[in-house]
Amino acid sequence: MSDAASELEILRAELTATKAELARSNAVVSASEAMIAGLKLEIAMLKREKYGRSAERTARLLDQLELQLEELETAAAEDAIRAEQAAEKATKVRAFDRRKPVRKAFPEHLPRERVVIEAPTACACCGSDRIKKMGEDITETLEVVPRQWKVIQTVREKFTCRDCEKISQPPAPFHPVSRGWAGPSLLAMIVFEKFGQHQPLNRQAERYAREGVELSLSTLADQVGAVTELLEPLHTLIEAHVMAAERLHGDDTTVPLLARGGTKTARLWTYVRDDRPFGGTAPPAMAFRFSRDRSGEHPTGHLAGWKGILQADAYAGYNQLYDPKRLPAPVVSALCWSHARRKFFELADVEGNIRKGKDAKEISPIAFDAVRRIDALFDIEREINGHSPADRLEVRQRLSAPLVEDLERWLRGERALLSKHAKVAKAIDYLLAPNHWPGFTRFLDDGRICLTNNAAERSLRGVALGRKSWLFAGSERGGQRAAFMYSLIGTAKLNDIDPQAWLADVIARISDIPVSRLHELLPWEWNAAALQVKAA
Repeated sequence: MSDAASELEILRAELTATKAELARSNAVVSASEAMIAGLKLEIAMLKREKYGRSAERTARLLDQLELQLEELETAAAEDAIRAEQAAEKATKVRAFDRRKPVRKAFPEHLPRERVVIEAPTACACCGSDRIKKMGEDITETLEVVPRQWKVIQTVREKFTCRDCEKISQPPAPFHPVSRGWAGPSLLAMIVFEKFGQHQPLNRQAERYAREGVELSLSTLADQVGAVTELLEPLHTLIEAHVMAAERLHGDDTTVPLLARGGTKTARLWTYVRDDRPFGGTAPPAMAFRFSRDRSGEHPTGHLAGWKGILQADAYAGYNQLYDPKRLPAPVVSALCWSHARRKFFELADVEGNIRKGKDAKEISPIAFDAVRRIDALFDIEREINGHSPADRLEVRQRLSAPLVEDLERWLRGERALLSKHAKVAKAIDYLLAPNHWPGFTRFLDDGRICLTNNAAERSLRGVALGRKSWLFAGSERGGQRAAFMYSLIGTAKLNDIDPQAWLADVIARISDIPVSRLHELLPWEWNAAALQVKAA
């Protein structure tokens, strides 16, 4: 029995060493790719200086190379940290020492704030109180106050014992990331501006330089990668909370992905948990996912093992989720009335059509009447928003069901008189399709279901705005990192807290907090604690 246990222990040690060596190899590859990207950028910049800077194509090439370098540097930072963590668990694998970008000394003009760690009153070795100061070590951390930069000097005074001649000194200050130089507030600002304000790191670096602090793109990307790895446990908790919901909002949007020879259309998927419309007490949250295309296998994989109600559009890619043979159970489809209304509204928008130069006679009276009838359903929903599922269901059965029944009868009658090529016929067919109509009317049987999928659409607004700033995702891994950060920032916004302030506090505390108390950093619990402190 002891031989078997010994052999098992040897196998475990070998597995740990293999994992550590693999992590080290990944870190070497990531660092090499970042170095190659940096050299390509330098070559392109030298060519531009030699042949002139008038070509628009050259300027766009530089933007692409800078974004590629940003993504690769960030990925290299993540892999380096994983390699270090794996090396600590293995005794036979040396830690990976990644080539770090050379960082200049902090500017002399920045004000210094000395934070002196409390000195020991007795020798740490023998306990004698006969100690005297013999020097100090200073660790500088770059921190930022809104529109004001400063360098915090953390002083560690040294004392020597007159009895035993041993030296006593407080431990080195804690940094959120390994060998870090940036404070939590600065890290939160860099991350939030990139993913919350949609400012690429190269533009951030330019702005910081104008403020008198030169930080290279590689240096900033290094910190983004480290923060992403640091916040992974919190992201896992948020995603688990989202997938524990009985009802989810789902949607997706396009994201240009940089590829060989140009860009390709990738996708960002969002899944939102928001129980507030039916009086639920669970905090709202969202989880984003990234994919290279819009294949139906992606939502099927995202929601593998989940069962409940999915509020989404009529995209056919969700059909595998609704399969009766699906395990553990088929997902229940609830379609969005805003999508259906929009198709009619485009044909009934008098002002919009006139602005486009169309004759008012082109306005479809059928579409106009359909919008009016659907709006009556929305009026009822506004009155019951926030009520319990039972109350909502009672009102819907009493008021909404007759309106829906009348709408269906009227639409089928009008459709029978229309040509299949009529624009309004297509809008009617979308609503009354045999595989759509049950999803549209399901809200009449369940008080938890919302009439629209607006919660998911709202979560994607920031992505739509961001596309105008960052133009495209630099790599597939960069898209996944963006989805990661959008989940954190979007969840913070859903809970009505400042994402940047929350991130700064989380970055400062997450390494010191036990795993059993990690939930205290979730946005809704963090906000509740802040309100209690404010009230006190």
